[in-house]
Amino acid sequence: MQALGIDVLFKGTNLFRLLQGLWVSIEISLISVVISIVLGLIVGILMTIDRPFLRIILKIYLEVVRIMPQMVLLFIVYFGTTRVFGWDLSAEFSAIFVFSFWGTAEMGDLVRGAIKTIPKIQFESSLALGFNTVQTFVVIIIPQTIRRLIPLAINLITRMIKTTSLVMMIGNVEVLKVAQQIIEANRNTSPNAAFGVFAFVFFLYFIICWPISRLSIYLEKRWA
Repeated sequence: MQALGIDVLFKGTNLFRLLQGLWVSIEISLISVVISIVLGLIVGILMTIDRPFLRIILKIYLEVVRIMPQMVLLFIVYFGTTRVFGWDLSAEFSAIFVFSFWGTAEMGDLVRGAIKTIPKIQFESSLALGFNTVQTFVVIIIPQTIRRLIPLAINLITRMIKTTSLVMMIGNVEVLKVAQQIIEANRNTSPNAAFGVFAFVFFLYFIICWPISRLSIYLEKRWA
């Protein structure tokens, strides 16, 4: 175990610190996913509205999110806005803002696609029954859209959890940052600590993300 650097995990509170760091990653991802789902539903519905100017604005937003790496967005929000506007933003708030900004665009596009798969006759039938546009979406369209989105939203959670590893670049003490600190602190006594610590971090990500991924696949097959 010493040759692989695994012994470092059992020194002091290293194991507990890694689990605390993992919780920070999960907390950021879950908050971001909840915000992304709520705002994504709104953005996705707006994407289906036949308003050219609105669709152009949302298209630009979606393309910016797709092209811009999340790390660059983190740097802009955490370092850039602090200097330009003098804001005192915490690393955790910056991460939640960036991941929600990214996740809302992703979820909005998924909502748009889900709404497009709903047969047009359902819209026409609801209007024939006397429902207005808002009632049609609230009573008929959104419930069906949510059912189609649940597997995809669950998959987004795993992507969020994995992407939170980027927040170590702005000083947020999540699981990878803690791992780096442990390795640096034991560099002389355990030169192979990097292997054991990062292997354990891989295991933590696996036991969190794999069941979520399997649940997503199961729901996709069940509700296909």
